[in-house]
Amino acid sequence: MKKNNLNLKSFAILFILSTWFSFAQEISITGIVNDETGFPVPGVNVIKKGTNTGTVTDFDGAFSIDAEVGVTLSFSYIGYITQNVVIKDNTALTISLVQDLSELDEVVVVGYGTQKKSVVTGAISGIKESELEDLPITRVEQTLQGRASGITIASNSGQPGSSSTVRVRGITTLGSNDPLWVVDGVVVDAGGIGFLNQSDIASIEVLKDAASQAIYGARAATGVILITTKKGKSGKLSINYNGYTGFSSAARKIDLLNAEQYATLINEKSVAGGGSILFSDPASLGEGTDWQSVIFNDGAQKSHARA
Repeated sequence: MKKNNLNLKSFAILFILSTWFSFAQEISITGIVNDETGFPVPGVNVIKKGTNTGTVTDFDGAFSIDAEVGVTLSFSYIGYITQNVVIKDNTALTISLVQDLSELDEVVVVGYGTQKKSVVTGAISGIKESELEDLPITRVEQTLQGRASGITIASNSGQPGSSSTVRVRGITTLGSNDPLWVVDGVVVDAGGIGFLNQSDIASIEVLKDAASQAIYGARAATGVILITTKKGKSGKLSINYNGYTGFSSAARKIDLLNAEQYATLINEKSVAGGGSILFSDPASLGEGTDWQSVIFNDGAQKSHARA
């Protein structure tokens, strides 16, 4: 009986010691998470690997978590390579995340956050820089013609350099149905896009549905056209020249009556209506003036720009 009591006491002592030892190994781990430039990264997931226990960094990139020595902490954030750190002691950690360029290609900026391309269902059409370089055009609107789906573009007149009517979602309001133009994040007043040279454009994005346009509110009811211009890049000096020269002329002329034929037609009309002859000698009028030849002149256009 005494022997059994002794065994029970020994087991209880061992259990208490083992429990105290396991709790003693759990320590508080603190640290900060920065990006490659040393700027704090908020919202980084800090997870005990193999478990669902974790925390996130605050606005200053700082975090605090209780973990045992030997546990691996996983640091993950969208657009960055996940890092794993094995806990050895309670020394404060400084984690520097490195951008994952392959993952960034799959990220779309949506309003004030980011989403994977697979979950973005908005109707977005885009035109890249390579599609704009060799276009002999005089207006930015013409870059979209025939290259972005769901957009209607019609010239207001045949005058060179004249603006065009752009409709992204058709006729949607009782007022102006022109889309909202945004250049490098700055909203441009309607009709003021003519200042932009297509050689300065890096990309064009057209937002056509309500989900994509939400950040711009009611102004986006007729669609949004986002334009990003070219910017300088670090590295060695590189200068590209893009220029063209072209000539324009009337594709065809309308076959019209000359002065003699017109006078004869007027006489016939007058007589048929019970009137008198208005031109006594139509032949004396001759050919008259060919106003189409006077108005239409062959023109030349050229452009010189640094690409």
